[in-house]
Amino acid sequence: MSIVRTYRRDEDGTLNFREAWFSQYEGEELGQFVVNHGTVGHQSKTETAKDVTEATALGLLDAFSEQCTEDGFLPLTEAEQHWVIVQYTLKSVEGTDRDKYLETTAKESLTGHLAWRGLGTVESSDYAPRKLNIRILSPEPKRAVSAIKTCLREAKLDFTKLTIATAPFDGLDNLKQAHPLPAKGTFSLS
Repeated sequence: MSIVRTYRRDEDGTLNFREAWFSQYEGEELGQFVVNHGTVGHQSKTETAKDVTEATALGLLDAFSEQCTEDGFLPLTEAEQHWVIVQYTLKSVEGTDRDKYLETTAKESLTGHLAWRGLGTVESSDYAPRKLNIRILSPEPKRAVSAIKTCLREAKLDFTKLTIATAPFDGLDNLKQAHPLPAKGTFSLS
């Protein structure tokens, strides 16, 4: 069962989000139904219904989707989002075991940190010669950049080798460096 993630921009420009999902307990038929909501960029509020069957969860998810639509919350299209690229400079061409640990840890940290604030999803990661790229899709790239810096600092991941860039969804060839500033050169994924 997938997650339902919706957004609504208020008249003052504030972006709010609501999302819901069902996760089964390991090895059991029951699980929990989770509703998470708040203002994008801020820690969300979460409500959980425990010991829910999958059939009940499907009904709850349908009701949640209906209520979101009635309240003006809709899923964002890809075109309404931006890429935020977290890039680490590596010491070797292909990446070492330490770099693979960095990739796994950074992705895990960013996934949770961004999700609980409605700031986006970690979509993928890849290695280029001497670079690790982590691709994030976000509805609010400026806020996401700030949250990413906070998250990676708190996780004690190597901040000195970090560069962050943003681009519209259909403009990955037009990445603009957002950290550190001023940019010392052209940002490149390869």
